Amino acid sequence: MRLTALAVSLTLTFVSAQALAHQKGDLIIRGGIANVDPDASSSALVLDGTAIGRSEADVEDNFQLGLTFTYMLSDNLGLQVLASTPFKHEITADTGDLGLGTIDAGETKHLPPTVSLHYFPMRPDSRWQPYFGAGINYTTFFQEDVDSELEGVLGRGDLTLDDSIGLSLQAGLDYRINENLMINFDLWYVDIDTDAEFEFANNRIRTDVDIDPFVYMVSIGWRF
Repeated sequence: MRLTALAVSLTLTFVSAQALAHQKGDLIIRGGIANVDPDASSSALVLDGTAIGRSEADVEDNFQLGLTFTYMLSDNLGLQVLASTPFKHEITADTGDLGLGTIDAGETKHLPPTVSLHYFPMRPDSRWQPYFGAGINYTTFFQEDVDSELEGVLGRGDLTLDDSIGLSLQAGLDYRINENLMINFDLWYVDIDTDAEFEFANNRIRTDVDIDPFVYMVSIGWRF
Protein backbone atom coordinates (compact mmCIF):
# COMPACT_ATOMS: atom_id res chain seq x y z
CA MET A 1 0.00 0.00 0.00
CA ARG A 2 2.78 2.40 0.89
CA LEU A 3 4.56 1.65 -2.39
CA THR A 4 1.30 2.18 -4.28
CA ALA A 5 0.66 5.51 -2.52
CA LEU A 6 4.21 6.61 -3.25
CA ALA A 7 3.85 5.69 -6.92
CA VAL A 8 0.55 7.58 -7.17
CA SER A 9 2.13 10.59 -5.44
CA LEU A 10 5.10 10.60 -7.80
CA THR A 11 2.80 10.22 -10.80
CA LEU A 12 0.64 13.14 -9.71
CA THR A 13 3.73 15.27 -9.09
CA PHE A 14 5.04 14.46 -12.57
CA VAL A 15 1.67 15.20 -14.22
CA SER A 16 1.38 18.47 -12.27
CA ALA A 17 4.88 19.52 -13.32
CA GLN A 18 4.10 18.65 -16.94
CA ALA A 19 0.90 20.71 -16.74
CA LEU A 20 2.93 23.72 -15.59
CA ALA A 21 5.58 23.30 -18.28
CA HIS A 22 6.28 25.64 -21.17
CA GLN A 23 6.07 23.14 -24.02
CA LYS A 24 6.60 23.00 -27.75
CA GLY A 25 3.44 24.13 -29.55
CA ASP A 26 2.15 26.36 -26.71
CA LEU A 27 0.77 29.80 -27.57
CA ILE A 28 1.27 32.31 -24.74
CA ILE A 29 -0.57 35.63 -24.84
CA ARG A 30 0.42 38.34 -22.36
CA GLY A 31 -1.27 41.71 -21.85
CA GLY A 32 -0.46 44.57 -19.50
CA ILE A 33 0.96 48.05 -19.02
CA ALA A 34 4.05 49.05 -21.03
CA ASN A 35 6.26 52.11 -20.67
CA VAL A 36 8.53 53.39 -23.44
CA ASP A 37 11.29 55.40 -21.74
CA PRO A 38 13.60 56.98 -24.35
CA ASP A 39 17.31 57.33 -23.67
CA ALA A 40 17.33 60.04 -26.32
CA SER A 41 20.18 62.00 -27.82
CA SER A 42 20.35 64.06 -30.98
CA SER A 43 22.59 65.99 -33.30
CA ALA A 44 22.48 69.78 -33.08
CA LEU A 45 19.36 71.45 -34.46
CA VAL A 46 20.06 72.71 -37.98
CA LEU A 47 18.10 75.87 -38.83
CA ASP A 48 18.04 76.62 -42.56
CA GLY A 49 21.34 74.81 -43.06
CA THR A 50 23.15 76.31 -40.04
CA ALA A 51 23.77 74.23 -36.92
CA ILE A 52 22.68 75.89 -33.66
CA GLY A 53 25.40 75.50 -31.05
CA ARG A 54 24.59 73.54 -27.85
CA SER A 55 21.10 72.68 -29.16
CA GLU A 56 19.46 69.25 -29.06
CA ALA A 57 16.10 67.47 -29.08
CA ASP A 58 14.64 65.17 -26.42
CA VAL A 59 11.69 62.74 -26.29
CA GLU A 60 9.45 62.14 -23.25
CA ASP A 61 8.22 58.72 -22.04
CA ASN A 62 4.70 57.29 -22.32
CA PHE A 63 2.56 54.44 -20.91
CA GLN A 64 0.24 52.31 -23.07
CA LEU A 65 -1.35 48.86 -23.26
CA GLY A 66 1.17 46.24 -24.35
CA LEU A 67 0.43 42.84 -25.87
CA THR A 68 2.78 39.97 -26.73
CA PHE A 69 2.20 36.67 -28.54
CA THR A 70 4.74 33.88 -28.03
CA TYR A 71 4.72 30.57 -29.90
CA MET A 72 6.94 27.88 -28.36
CA LEU A 73 9.09 26.39 -31.14
CA SER A 74 10.47 23.88 -28.61
CA ASP A 75 10.44 23.48 -24.83
CA ASN A 76 13.24 26.08 -24.59
CA LEU A 77 12.81 28.33 -27.65
CA GLY A 78 9.97 30.75 -28.33
CA LEU A 79 9.14 33.23 -31.09
CA GLN A 80 7.46 36.42 -29.85
CA VAL A 81 5.64 39.32 -31.51
CA LEU A 82 5.24 42.57 -29.53
CA ALA A 83 2.26 44.84 -30.21
CA SER A 84 0.68 47.78 -28.37
CA THR A 85 -1.75 50.63 -28.52
CA PRO A 86 -0.03 53.69 -30.07
CA PHE A 87 2.52 55.41 -27.87
CA LYS A 88 2.33 59.22 -27.77
CA HIS A 89 5.50 61.21 -27.11
CA GLU A 90 6.16 64.88 -26.44
CA ILE A 91 9.25 66.27 -28.19
CA THR A 92 11.22 69.11 -26.58
CA ALA A 93 14.07 71.19 -27.98
CA ASP A 94 16.93 72.85 -26.13
CA THR A 95 17.51 75.86 -28.41
CA GLY A 96 21.09 76.36 -27.18
CA ASP A 97 22.77 79.44 -28.66
CA LEU A 98 19.45 80.56 -30.17
CA GLY A 99 18.66 81.72 -26.64
CA LEU A 100 15.06 80.54 -26.25
CA GLY A 101 15.79 77.91 -23.60
CA THR A 102 14.00 74.55 -23.71
CA ILE A 103 10.66 74.67 -25.53
CA ASP A 104 7.93 72.22 -26.48
CA ALA A 105 8.63 71.42 -30.13
CA GLY A 106 6.05 68.81 -31.11
CA GLU A 107 4.45 65.45 -30.49
CA THR A 108 4.07 62.17 -32.34
CA LYS A 109 2.52 58.75 -32.06
CA HIS A 110 4.31 55.54 -32.91
CA LEU A 111 3.84 51.79 -33.07
CA PRO A 112 6.85 49.55 -32.34
CA PRO A 113 6.10 46.01 -33.62
CA THR A 114 9.02 43.75 -32.66
CA VAL A 115 9.75 40.11 -33.47
CA SER A 116 12.12 38.29 -31.08
CA LEU A 117 13.55 34.82 -30.56
CA HIS A 118 13.58 33.75 -26.88
CA TYR A 119 15.68 31.23 -25.02
CA PHE A 120 14.28 29.72 -21.80
CA PRO A 121 17.25 28.29 -19.81
CA MET A 122 15.28 26.68 -16.96
CA ARG A 123 13.72 23.23 -16.96
CA PRO A 124 10.33 23.42 -18.72
CA ASP A 125 8.50 22.31 -15.53
CA SER A 126 9.84 25.20 -13.40
CA ARG A 127 7.30 27.73 -12.12
CA TRP A 128 9.93 30.44 -12.64
CA GLN A 129 10.75 30.87 -16.33
CA PRO A 130 13.32 33.59 -17.06
CA TYR A 131 14.15 34.12 -20.72
CA PHE A 132 16.46 36.15 -22.92
CA GLY A 133 15.87 37.28 -26.46
CA ALA A 134 16.98 39.31 -29.44
CA GLY A 135 15.05 40.48 -32.46
CA ILE A 136 14.12 43.11 -35.03
CA ASN A 137 12.06 46.23 -34.35
CA TYR A 138 10.15 48.31 -36.88
CA THR A 139 8.92 51.66 -35.57
CA THR A 140 6.46 53.71 -37.60
CA PHE A 141 5.63 57.32 -36.67
CA PHE A 142 2.33 59.04 -37.44
CA GLN A 143 0.15 61.99 -36.38
CA GLU A 144 3.21 64.22 -36.05
CA ASP A 145 2.33 67.76 -34.94
CA VAL A 146 4.36 70.91 -34.27
CA ASP A 147 3.72 72.34 -30.79
CA SER A 148 2.10 75.75 -30.51
CA GLU A 149 5.09 77.01 -28.48
CA LEU A 150 7.44 76.44 -31.42
CA GLU A 151 4.86 77.79 -33.86
CA GLY A 152 4.74 80.95 -31.75
CA VAL A 153 8.41 81.47 -32.65
CA LEU A 154 8.56 80.31 -36.28
CA GLY A 155 4.94 80.30 -37.44
CA ARG A 156 2.68 77.46 -38.49
CA GLY A 157 4.59 74.34 -39.45
CA ASP A 158 4.65 70.60 -40.15
CA LEU A 159 6.68 67.79 -38.58
CA THR A 160 7.82 64.57 -40.21
CA LEU A 161 9.72 61.66 -38.61
CA ASP A 162 11.28 58.85 -40.64
CA ASP A 163 10.39 55.27 -39.73
CA SER A 164 13.09 53.12 -38.12
CA ILE A 165 14.36 49.54 -38.32
CA GLY A 166 16.75 48.34 -35.63
CA LEU A 167 17.81 45.55 -33.30
CA SER A 168 16.21 44.83 -29.92
CA LEU A 169 17.47 42.98 -26.84
CA GLN A 170 15.14 41.53 -24.22
CA ALA A 171 15.02 39.90 -20.81
CA GLY A 172 11.84 38.62 -19.18
CA LEU A 173 10.38 36.42 -16.46
CA ASP A 174 7.21 34.33 -16.23
CA TYR A 175 5.90 33.06 -12.89
CA ARG A 176 3.41 30.26 -13.42
CA ILE A 177 0.41 30.55 -11.05
CA ASN A 178 -1.34 27.47 -12.40
CA GLU A 179 -1.57 25.39 -15.57
CA ASN A 180 -2.53 28.35 -17.76
CA LEU A 181 -2.15 31.61 -15.82
CA MET A 182 1.12 33.48 -15.24
CA ILE A 183 2.53 36.84 -14.17
CA ASN A 184 5.14 38.37 -16.47
CA PHE A 185 7.84 41.05 -16.28
CA ASP A 186 9.59 42.21 -19.47
CA LEU A 187 12.42 44.58 -20.38
CA TRP A 188 13.54 45.55 -23.89
CA TYR A 189 16.30 47.80 -25.19
CA VAL A 190 15.39 48.95 -28.70
CA ASP A 191 17.55 50.71 -31.30
CA ILE A 192 15.29 53.44 -32.74
CA ASP A 193 16.83 56.21 -34.87
CA THR A 194 14.92 58.83 -36.85
CA ASP A 195 15.42 62.00 -38.88
CA ALA A 196 13.12 64.77 -37.63
CA GLU A 197 12.23 67.69 -39.87
CA PHE A 198 10.16 70.76 -38.98
CA GLU A 199 8.99 72.75 -42.00
CA PHE A 200 7.64 76.30 -41.73
CA ALA A 201 6.75 78.96 -44.29
CA ASN A 202 10.20 80.57 -44.15
CA ASN A 203 12.30 78.19 -42.04
CA ARG A 204 13.30 74.57 -41.78
CA ILE A 205 14.73 72.73 -38.76
CA ARG A 206 16.13 69.22 -38.92
CA THR A 207 17.98 66.89 -36.55
CA ASP A 208 18.95 63.23 -36.23
CA VAL A 209 17.48 61.68 -33.08
CA ASP A 210 18.61 58.45 -31.42
CA ILE A 211 15.56 57.54 -29.32
CA ASP A 212 16.92 54.16 -28.13
CA PRO A 213 14.28 53.49 -25.44
CA PHE A 214 14.09 51.01 -22.61
CA VAL A 215 10.64 49.40 -22.68
CA TYR A 216 9.20 48.04 -19.42
CA MET A 217 6.11 45.86 -19.24
CA VAL A 218 4.18 44.18 -16.41
CA SER A 219 1.49 41.80 -17.60
CA ILE A 220 -0.74 38.78 -17.08
CA GLY A 221 -0.25 35.82 -19.39
CA TRP A 222 -2.37 32.89 -20.50
CA ARG A 223 -1.16 29.67 -22.10
CA PHE A 224 -3.22 28.04 -24.82
